[in-house]
Amino acid sequence: MPISPAVPRMWSCCCRWLGPSIWGLTGFFVIGDDWRVAARVAVALLASWGLVEAGVQAWWLLPPAVLYATVRSLHREVAGGR
Repeated sequence: MPISPAVPRMWSCCCRWLGPSIWGLTGFFVIGDDWRVAARVAVALLASWGLVEAGVQAWWLLPPAVLYATVRSLHREVAGGR
């Protein structure tokens, strides 16, 4: 069954209209309002991946890393600096 010429135009229009809003929502959901937390968690994920590749069990790395990132973010917010 051939595709109608209107279908690609419709998808192009929808992607052009929805693309920026979906990217903005995804970026805000993943990064949130403090990019430093996202960066620290990303570094911890990369470090745990490196440990696993080296043959070391790395299940213990992420909980303290996430706790550290959260405490640092809360401390910065309470202290008033961003």
